[in-house]
Amino acid sequence: MYVEPSEPHPEIPLAGGDVTEGVVRAGDTVRRPVGPNAPLVHALLRHLEDVGFAGAPRFLGIDAAGREVLTFVPGEVAGRPRPAWIADEERLASVGRLVRDYDQAVAGFVVPAGVRPGYGVSEPPGMPPEPSYPAEVVGHMDYTPDNIVFRDGRAAALIDFDMAKPVARVEEALNAMLYWAPLGDPADADPPLREVDVPRRCRILADAYGMSDVDRSRLVEVALLRARRSWFSMKQIAEERGGGWARMWDEGVGDKIKRREAWLERNAVAIDAALHAV
Repeated sequence: MYVEPSEPHPEIPLAGGDVTEGVVRAGDTVRRPVGPNAPLVHALLRHLEDVGFAGAPRFLGIDAAGREVLTFVPGEVAGRPRPAWIADEERLASVGRLVRDYDQAVAGFVVPAGVRPGYGVSEPPGMPPEPSYPAEVVGHMDYTPDNIVFRDGRAAALIDFDMAKPVARVEEALNAMLYWAPLGDPADADPPLREVDVPRRCRILADAYGMSDVDRSRLVEVALLRARRSWFSMKQIAEERGGGWARMWDEGVGDKIKRREAWLERNAVAIDAALHAV
């Protein structure tokens, strides 16, 4: 149990994200509801603290209200409406470096015995197959602009590890590209990202991450498989968990995913060429 300081701090609601409600700041801590993936997340955050990774909050315990207590991570987050700087290529490269540094820090982490990663949702009928590549790291897998903290114009820290799970490294790079290239129909992109050169931004992220040639060759394949699975999984989680997930589905995220899949099919050659350009 987390021990509160002798003088309690007022709780200030924190905005951002799509599905986690009830997040507040109290002094130098953040309080969040405990999610279904909490056993993995807490072990992961302890590992990151043990190895000295500075780019993540520290898990401090559970408060009297049953909420997670984390250290507050200072800095700048791209809220809504998205700021123009979200298109800046130097910031983009810093995202790739932060994801690389995180994956290096977590490389030695082993999922504790008895802990089952996941969001507690059953797999729906008709779900397309997973990518066939073996897991290499416990990835963050939610590199949205809401979850990356910038300081002095550079990506400095990650927050919100709720979607963490074992994945191949190519999936980590892909997840960053999904939100920061961004991979999808430009009509669905945030306004500052609607006119950008997406293949070029994929290459910038890949280079900053240090993506291997093998993973670059797998990127488009995995992107298409993930898009096809995403429609099924988002529908299922909206039905089973409701809340922000159901709101996103009602607002058309399923149609957006279908447009992303079609856009990826049309632009696969250009993305692959950019990733492999000499």
